[in-house]
Amino acid sequence: MKRDITGRYVVQTTQGEPVRAFVPHPLPPDPPIQWTPGLLAAQQRAALALGRLDGVTALLPDPALFLYSYVRKEAVLSSQIEGTQSSLSDLLAYENQHAPGVPLDDVVEVSNYVAALNHGLKRLKEGFPLCLRLIREIHEVLLTSGRGSGKQPGEFRTSQNWIGGSRPGNAKFVPPPHEELPECLKTWETFLHGDATIADPLTRAALAHVQFETLHPFLDGNGRVGRLLITLLLSVEGVLREPLLYLSLFLKQHRETYYELLQKVRIEGDWEAWLDFFFQGVTETSDSAVSTAQRLLQLFSDDRKRIQAYGKIAGSVLQVHHYLQGRPIASASAIGDAENLSPATVNKALKALTEMGIVREITGGQRNRLFAYSQVLQVLSEGTERESPF
Repeated sequence: MKRDITGRYVVQTTQGEPVRAFVPHPLPPDPPIQWTPGLLAAQQRAALALGRLDGVTALLPDPALFLYSYVRKEAVLSSQIEGTQSSLSDLLAYENQHAPGVPLDDVVEVSNYVAALNHGLKRLKEGFPLCLRLIREIHEVLLTSGRGSGKQPGEFRTSQNWIGGSRPGNAKFVPPPHEELPECLKTWETFLHGDATIADPLTRAALAHVQFETLHPFLDGNGRVGRLLITLLLSVEGVLREPLLYLSLFLKQHRETYYELLQKVRIEGDWEAWLDFFFQGVTETSDSAVSTAQRLLQLFSDDRKRIQAYGKIAGSVLQVHHYLQGRPIASASAIGDAENLSPATVNKALKALTEMGIVREITGGQRNRLFAYSQVLQVLSEGTERESPF
């Protein structure tokens, strides 16, 4: 629905030329969102899909096993949107201190994303509010090393940034001047904590995400923090018992539409088109996550049946198999330490799993070998693919 511009322009001189920086009006939208029957139906489909996703948690024998790899898939996808080239296999190999042939800067960046997400979730579970301080903490962890580490990690920017173009004067979009940020962020944080006119957590997450991307409060990492924000908001609202909703694959697949709709909100006030897109993303992403969990559960069940028929060492093989469900790339020593098994027992179990075609060795060496639960990786890597050294 086309309306007026949802902010004001501030003209300033940056790098010797006049620049129009956009300062958004505070949330919630005014005039309010027009809830047409179609938009309401989209919101309801998204809520139902999210409920199914939350329900699948109860079916998982050990949600932590699924979350370990699923969080890492999100980290890979969110970082790929920013131009990194690492794969899920790269990240898991790196975490096992074995990453020959992988783009090291990229995989460090992805690993930081995992640490930032885990930091945010941990703080929320401890009762810390989702606030500007926590957003800064998450940003600091995200940019702790690698690219972007010199761009004020954990601090809101104190200079002008821009999106697209080689300078502010030819940019596609120029966020608010840094002098305007404190007041903009203060009103954004107030909205984040709950607004009587926007009771639905999904809608509030959708609006908060747009506003955050429009404010672009950091010199680097805004896109990744903004996508993390969606999951954190739904978690703190109690919509999800486990942080299983990640929109990065949907946004990666529809990147141009995503950027176009963000701009339409700013210039035309078309919140409805953005919300419809967001609800579609939540629906598709939730359904995909449920399907992934169901496929993995079936795979684990089928493989357990094969292992149980293996013979007298089936018990230790099942133990190693259980570990690999959550960490589908691992070394023999990591498995042994985690499961309190001797090196000989682990190696026999890995040999059995390899003979059954469940596991394969992926380094080709004699030392520091890594083993992959191939079909699990195949399922989890869908949408994250790049040319992998493995």
